Amino acid sequence: MFRSLRLTLVLSMVVPLMIFSGVAIYVGLGAVERNLNDRLREDLELVARAVSGPLSQAMSDGDEIVLGESLKSIFRIGRVFGASVFDEDGQQIASLGVADSDVTRSDSAERAIASGKLDGAFRRVDGMSVFSQFTPLIAPDGRIQGLLQVTRKRSDFHELVASSRIWAVSIWSAVSLMVILVVVLGHYGAVGRHVSRLLELMERMAPGRWQIDGHPAGPRELRQVHEGLQDMGARMAAAENEIRESVERERELSEQLKYQEKVAMIGRVAGGVAHELGAPLNVIQGRANILGRGELADSDRRHLRDIEHQVERMTLIIQQLLDCFRHVPDSRRETDLAATVRELTARACDEPKCHGVEICTDIPDVNAGVLAEPTRLEMACLNLVRNACQAAQSRVIVSVIPLDGYWELRVDDDGPGIDDSLRERIFEPFFSTRAAGEGTGLGLAVVGSVIKEHGGRIEVGRSTDGGCRMSTFWPVYEKRVESTEAHHES
Repeated sequence: MFRSLRLTLVLSMVVPLMIFSGVAIYVGLGAVERNLNDRLREDLELVARAVSGPLSQAMSDGDEIVLGESLKSIFRIGRVFGASVFDEDGQQIASLGVADSDVTRSDSAERAIASGKLDGAFRRVDGMSVFSQFTPLIAPDGRIQGLLQVTRKRSDFHELVASSRIWAVSIWSAVSLMVILVVVLGHYGAVGRHVSRLLELMERMAPGRWQIDGHPAGPRELRQVHEGLQDMGARMAAAENEIRESVERERELSEQLKYQEKVAMIGRVAGGVAHELGAPLNVIQGRANILGRGELADSDRRHLRDIEHQVERMTLIIQQLLDCFRHVPDSRRETDLAATVRELTARACDEPKCHGVEICTDIPDVNAGVLAEPTRLEMACLNLVRNACQAAQSRVIVSVIPLDGYWELRVDDDGPGIDDSLRERIFEPFFSTRAAGEGTGLGLAVVGSVIKEHGGRIEVGRSTDGGCRMSTFWPVYEKRVESTEAHHES
């Protein structure tokens, strides 16, 4: 209903409380005023009763001196504004101060004479509001022989009440302001600042920023709200991470499916090409061997060697193409990556592509177990070393390093390195940074294909020698964990 908790608190609690207290004060002051009026009337009655006896005797005796002195004594007894004595016909006999000169038309005087009891009322005398008290004067024989009128100014009745009312209103106003101030400041100190902090935290909550820092503060209810927000933020963050991971898994599965479909299609094409070209190449190779047995001129023999070289090159391209896109049955088993790399680096030193290049190894003497198809694993690692040897000037460093659930096979060379713009393309089939005829452009494509088959990844960077660094990451194979999971599944 209201825009702020503070305003709601003031309007719904403080204002009604102040209204109720103001009404209570008003009613209380009315009661005090009535009690004070009764007290003042009683005072006048006491004064009138005190002098009614002497006045009655003085009227019976006709003693004007005693009558005058008795009237004077009224002013000495209390705060009296005026006093008069009237006979039974309502005619004034004696008077002091401000009083009526004729009461023949006064209802209060008539009631007092008729009943023989005191009576009085507020009335105006000489333009001034006074309280007029009439007291019957009884003769010795019991007859009402006159009336005593004692008057007192109305202001005497109400000065104290008015003063009390002013003080009450002032105190009530001051207390109301103090209560509102205390409520406002108290609300801010005890509740408001904590609510504002919660609102700020809620405004900052957004995708990727669900976690709420800080400790709960304030009253118990607000601490519970803060804890509830923290719990909700944690659940939202967990749900967001789960959705992100699910989307990432679906994307990876989609990419893997597309890749497998692409590999299957290219594999079928490559198989067909290999089958169609294999027979003609074998014929060419056979005829070249036959011609080489005869007597030929040097120029003819040179041409024959060129034919044989190109046939071997075409055969190598077909074989690498088949290696890159051939569908291999899943015959993976636990394989020691460190032992595999150690063996192939020893063989690589004798290969023509690695002549003149020093191959250094940093391979730990541990079982670097990975789940892999040994032949495909060896082919990928060998292609990495061959590629580094072809790019290196003098040295290649091969390392096997454990890293966060992976075995990293790192191959560094001191060659010219690979441009950042080309690092994504070097794994494409038939792409090569070397001059035409110096490479098939399928070596790294084979590496990329094998690493994807085994759920790893490959990164290209710069080595400490300034050349290229190829890092392949193979998931660590933990036999005991898999055995336990297989036991649970069964």
